[in-house]
Amino acid sequence: MATSSVRALVVDDLEPFRRFVASVLQELPVVRVICEASDGLEAIQKAEELQPDLIVLDLGLPKLNGLEAARQIRKLSPNSKILFLSQESSADVVEEALGLGAFAYVVKSDAGSELLTAVCAVLRGETFVGRRFAGHDSTLSSDTQASASVRPNRATRTLSSIRFKRTSAGG
Repeated sequence: MATSSVRALVVDDLEPFRRFVASVLQELPVVRVICEASDGLEAIQKAEELQPDLIVLDLGLPKLNGLEAARQIRKLSPNSKILFLSQESSADVVEEALGLGAFAYVVKSDAGSELLTAVCAVLRGETFVGRRFAGHDSTLSSDTQASASVRPNRATRTLSSIRFKRTSAGG
């Protein structure tokens, strides 16, 4: 996807939160919010119609939950990159979301500090998982658990296999 103009769809049932997400996305000059949706069925319809580059998708949506919406969106808009932004913080749910082909998962309460980082990772083709999930992988060394997960290789889709690396320049 060309980063000169990234077209984004924001999906959340709460209008104030959609506005918040849109305002955060506007901090990235390459991202333009082209549409908002308030439920899972509308998300599917807008994704198929508009073929956005990026979809910021909540899980707890009316009419059809975000996981089910993502399953259908993957088929109808296969080039759209999905970033889940949800209040759900269960590691099992994160694994399922990534298993559906999502590029990122951020918990809503962490959006202020992690959403931009997640979007930037997604735009580079990397998978991002918020910091709060670092402790769910007992195989990680303590020095790598301090930063969020950014993983360029999307072949394996479980939390336990995500390689954590420092997001600082030192790597």
